[in-house]
Amino acid sequence: MHQRVFDALAVLLTKRSFDAISMAQLAAAAGLGRTAIYHHFPDKEAVVVAFASHETTRYLEGLRAGLTDVEGPVERFRVYVRHQLEAGQQFHMGLGTQLYGALSRDSMLAIRDHVVEVEQVLQDLLAEGIASGDFTVQDEGATISLIHACLSPRDLPTEAVERFVLRALGAV
Repeated sequence: MHQRVFDALAVLLTKRSFDAISMAQLAAAAGLGRTAIYHHFPDKEAVVVAFASHETTRYLEGLRAGLTDVEGPVERFRVYVRHQLEAGQQFHMGLGTQLYGALSRDSMLAIRDHVVEVEQVLQDLLAEGIASGDFTVQDEGATISLIHACLSPRDLPTEAVERFVLRALGAV
């Protein structure tokens, strides 16, 4: 049932802004009665927060599975970059700018908590590469932000982005 609501939200967000979506429209798109959706979600902010949690969990499961049995910080970082570029198209629907101002502070903080989980994987990979001497990082916070900026969905070849980011980290 939750997956049906999440799928409906994703479809509706491709057609209209978050503000323009009502709970009744969301329920109808999910194949639920108009009031039935309220048995699962008190409002559309709760739907978005649950959706973000669900998508982050799926994203991290795929990333961690991809990192399993990969040795060495450079190769593990390559997996991260590829996963972010390839799976990021599927998971990151560009909702950030659409939701700023539309959600309460508490909902935005709850969604931010999910972003932090993804950033933690990157932070761990960077720490591993720094410890091994494969990466040179002056400012870890800025580096994480710059890497994520480079990994935003674009029409660039994955290999070119991968080479650029690894070169920026000082990897050979």
